[in-house]
Amino acid sequence: MAAPVAIRGQRSLLRQIREALAGGGPAQQRLDMVVRIIALSMVAEVCSIYLRRANAEMELFATEGLDLKAVHVTRMKPGEGLVGEIMRLGRPLNLADAPEHPAFSYRPETGEDPYHAFLGVPLLRGGRTIGVLVVQNRTERIYSEDEVEDLQIIAMVLAEMVASGELMTVGELEGVELAPRRPERIKGSKFAEGLAYGAAVLHEPPVASSQLLSDDVAAEQERLDAALSGLKDQIDRMLEGQHGLVDASYDVLETYRMFAHDRGWNRSLEDAVKNGLTAEAAVERVRSEHRARLGQARDPYLRERLHDLEDLNDRLLRHLSGDGSVARDLPDNAILIARNLGPADLLEYDRTKLRGLLLEEGSSASHAAIVARALDIPCVGRLTGLRDQVSEGDPVIVDGETGEAFLRPRADIIRAIQARIEVRRQRKAEFAKLRDTPAFTRDGVKISLLMNAGLDVDLESLADTGAEGIGLFRTEFQFMVSEELPRLGGQTQLYARVMDAAGDRPVTFRTLDLGGDKVLPYMEAEREENPALGWRAVRMGLDRPALLRLQLRALIAAAKGRPLRVMFPLVASVDEFRSARAFVETEVAWAQRRGRPAPSRLDVGAMIEAPSLVWHLDALLPMTDFVSVGTNDLMQYLFAADRGNPRVADRYDFLSPPALRAMEAIQRACAETGTPVSVCGEMAGRPLEAFALVALGFERLSMPATGVGPVKQMVLSCDREAARRGVSALLKSSAGSVRNEIETLARKLYLAV
Repeated sequence: MAAPVAIRGQRSLLRQIREALAGGGPAQQRLDMVVRIIALSMVAEVCSIYLRRANAEMELFATEGLDLKAVHVTRMKPGEGLVGEIMRLGRPLNLADAPEHPAFSYRPETGEDPYHAFLGVPLLRGGRTIGVLVVQNRTERIYSEDEVEDLQIIAMVLAEMVASGELMTVGELEGVELAPRRPERIKGSKFAEGLAYGAAVLHEPPVASSQLLSDDVAAEQERLDAALSGLKDQIDRMLEGQHGLVDASYDVLETYRMFAHDRGWNRSLEDAVKNGLTAEAAVERVRSEHRARLGQARDPYLRERLHDLEDLNDRLLRHLSGDGSVARDLPDNAILIARNLGPADLLEYDRTKLRGLLLEEGSSASHAAIVARALDIPCVGRLTGLRDQVSEGDPVIVDGETGEAFLRPRADIIRAIQARIEVRRQRKAEFAKLRDTPAFTRDGVKISLLMNAGLDVDLESLADTGAEGIGLFRTEFQFMVSEELPRLGGQTQLYARVMDAAGDRPVTFRTLDLGGDKVLPYMEAEREENPALGWRAVRMGLDRPALLRLQLRALIAAAKGRPLRVMFPLVASVDEFRSARAFVETEVAWAQRRGRPAPSRLDVGAMIEAPSLVWHLDALLPMTDFVSVGTNDLMQYLFAADRGNPRVADRYDFLSPPALRAMEAIQRACAETGTPVSVCGEMAGRPLEAFALVALGFERLSMPATGVGPVKQMVLSCDREAARRGVSALLKSSAGSVRNEIETLARKLYLAV
């Protein structure tokens, strides 16, 4: 028998299938026609389609060459036979003599005894195997690489046509699991408080079935070549550092460049286009193959390489789109689904329609989580396998209180979550009534409640919350959401807008806190073994004085003679603060020499985040105008537990004796020297933790906008002196945490927490 010859060109096999289906008719008749066309085109004596049922069995749905009586009768259990092996592996199986394979399962009703050569490929959709396409021949032979590629292309198109209802109606597919249907509950980690119920929107949606086939192969090849060239140039520029300063992900970019120049990856894309796919469909085909092949890998290195490939495919799709935009139209109740997100990506979506965010990865300290909290969008992360378990439009619940996601929830779960959402709405209404009420404790102590910010959208919350000012403005956010290094004018404009929005209320600007987990795609630096303890924050500013001085110059210009408060992050020694403060004085003198107004009042402070400063406050405080305690970093360093690592992030508690003693020591030292002190970490925005801080003597708390209402309600119900006595007694405890005891104390004092 002559070797099979794949049909290519304008009258390709894919086009033949599409034309055959256009004639309509019963679903089974159309499926039978499809396998007949494939068998004829591939010069195969057998062509069969198996589809996955809800119980994970693979059912024979159509065949050309096997006994037709086996259709809808032959079913392979999960892992059974060669079809089960393809489903398990998620990749092609090419055998010269199929009956000799250890996984071969003989099914007499099919009549496949005479056939030896076997080629099966998975029908992949979103990394999931929804079916298997098989061709067989009597003669023992291995199918060529071109034939394998052709069958994979056909399988991709068939998968999208079946899933979109183009091949068969929903009724005709009853019982077939084209996408997950059963209710699922996935446990993750809570990144941003809140509850949401809505429709799933995939951050990188699959290419629609209507956009799979091209009419002009040459034009698609040209588009693909241009996009690949643009992608490679972009990565090369990043690696050459032409855009700026720091990128702790240098190795990731090296991996990107390796993959972008990989002949196999490029050839796979080009072959898919030559076979009649659009450039976008070619990217999706290669993506699905990699997901299926590497997604099941247990080796963390291989799984990380899959993530690199995913990002590379996303970048290539954006080059193909031409505008680089990731956002699109959303339904009114959108729940965004992604592996991970940068802050710029999240901000491109219409936040009036975005109800919640679910991520496969990330941490509560990640950029996406911080932005989600700023936008008051519930967010749950570290949801393993999320994207392969949800389809576009699926009903989804985000439970930011328990750190869970419910996919396709049951009616009783929906009713329960809607009731909880209504309770939260009523509580928000109560907090809104307190907006203009000063935060005094019951025994008359004034507690200043400020908000953390870092984005333009945060400024809208300043008036809505009743916050008394901005206790922490994260200036690095402007750098993180920008495509290139912000210039002097851009920085000045942002800082001026912040001051204008605040009016007479104080604003504390934190200088750039870059490095660690805050990496920028346009900056370059060496990879560090432990970036959280490495070259970041004020250390970077002192080593790159041009960057720090440019920012200070912008802040002084934005003040326009108004009061200015500047704070340096992660100061670990008094020498660092002394050097940083000297830069401020230099820039003020520079402005005055040019006849520009100096700030009417200049306050320069330090963030206490390094434990070393806790034991050197006697030297530091006289040099500062104020200090602020960054409890997030201080606690992770105090307990030597990375807050972004889920294995150790819960190994310590803010409400533990060592943490509370450290906070007490800072407050006492500041009180003795008359140094204004505030707390601006997560601890300040949680009512119970804020209660402990008030008991320790702190009177200035800065928190996310969503925390102002709950904390104010707590303050108004608190007797500070009674709280002080109760918490003071707990500082001597030998327990690892005194959270339960503080909760009991709060109940005894009738505290609103």
